[in-house]
Amino acid sequence: MPIILRKALAVWLVMVVAAILNGILREKVLLPLLGNQISLPLSGILLSILVFLITFLFIPFFGKLDGKTYIGIGILWVLLTLVFEFLFGHFVVGKTLKEIVQVFNLFEGNFFVLPLLTSAVSPWIAAKLRGFI
Repeated sequence: MPIILRKALAVWLVMVVAAILNGILREKVLLPLLGNQISLPLSGILLSILVFLITFLFIPFFGKLDGKTYIGIGILWVLLTLVFEFLFGHFVVGKTLKEIVQVFNLFEGNFFVLPLLTSAVSPWIAAKLRGFI
């Protein structure tokens, strides 16, 4: 496996840990305090911020690359996240496909699309901000 893919996977695993901790925070703290209508979108926004901060922190790990490579890293992170969401949700948590797809329902207050979009663009934006491209 090429080194860039290993690095991208390593950073993505940090994001997975952050996402799991974010979910625990939502379920154990935010939901009881604020209810589902506020805690669900707030959790999506918080996860987006975490994804960008992790990316910004780890972008030097990749070194100077061309812009297309950073975009590719973002696309890879989105694909890995989607595969993880569906496989983990179904085989570990036991959710049905219909239940898993609800994470994309903006009308229910689920902002999961926002962290996905953040994952897609963060490598390029962070690299640009830090002078790597």
